[in-house]
Amino acid sequence: MSDRPSLSGHTALVTGASRGIGAQVAETLAEAGARVWLMARSEALLREHAERLGGSVLVADLTDEAAVWDALDGLQEELGGPPSLVVNAAGVFGLSAVARTSVKDFDDHLAVNLRGTFLVVRALLPDMLERDSGLIVNVGSVAGRKAFPGNAAYSASKFGVRGFHEVLLEEVRGTGVRATLLEPAATDTPLWDPLDPDADPGLPGRDAMLSPDDVAEAVFFVATRPPHVRIPVLQIERA
Repeated sequence: MSDRPSLSGHTALVTGASRGIGAQVAETLAEAGARVWLMARSEALLREHAERLGGSVLVADLTDEAAVWDALDGLQEELGGPPSLVVNAAGVFGLSAVARTSVKDFDDHLAVNLRGTFLVVRALLPDMLERDSGLIVNVGSVAGRKAFPGNAAYSASKFGVRGFHEVLLEEVRGTGVRATLLEPAATDTPLWDPLDPDADPGLPGRDAMLSPDDVAEAVFFVATRPPHVRIPVLQIERA
């Protein structure tokens, strides 16, 4: 019999749950017994994952403020309050030198990675504070604390997530609501597909990257700590 902790009785929202880290996080939480809502803009793929996991679907584009609010208002109405766990795993990623980064690419990274994270937290945090409980896990990146060439837009968004998270930590201190920033190193997800990192000596090879399961296991670890344990930041690297 496994002594792996159970998340039975917990409710979880995972953004970016149609693929990559978000999809694996949703699967790991569901396997642990949590009731999971999967949120993304890719409806067909999202429904496929949700049906397999016994989860529920929230279709919304994080760049669409009204759609996000409507989806999360509906979730809270269904639950009678916010979920016990929120994982902000949605993200976009691309590489371009500062001198070649377009304004649109820069804005897209900020809109999804930073503003999207803010929107989800802003929609759910007030009721978490009123309930005096809840856990928010924001998926950042090593690029949110260390500069890499070609990461102008991505680093700007992830450094922003780190700054936002640091303020969030101060504001929820002592409230019963907890927050963790995960900062994984390069992770082998479909976001790398257009870049073909194995063919570029300047990038880490896929066999040297973390797997989505590595990051999902970190989320699971944080989610199964006792309520009095705070993990403000968790950095994850491949050994």
